[in-house]
Amino acid sequence: MKSQQEVEADVRSWGFSHVFTWSDAPNAYYPPHSHAGLTTHVILRGQLTIAYPQDGDEEQRGKKTTHGVGERIDVDAGRVHEVWIGSEGCTYVIGE
Repeated sequence: MKSQQEVEADVRSWGFSHVFTWSDAPNAYYPPHSHAGLTTHVILRGQLTIAYPQDGDEEQRGKKTTHGVGERIDVDAGRVHEVWIGSEGCTYVIGE
């Protein structure tokens, strides 16, 4: 796994101008929300689970996907999503 500084540099190289590292406490929860622009998240420690409650048909709307260390998650501008943080907490680099 790359260092925090290397991942932040990667995220900047992808065209994100606002790049920072964020840590969440164990079992944190973010209710459904969206962002004005594309965001990316690269996990450095722990895991997070994400769902898109307004996407697809009824069966797909409740589908949760869990991501761990080294994974990149992109969320399109305006796409409603909710997030659950794992029991160990989670640290990730965010690009906006």
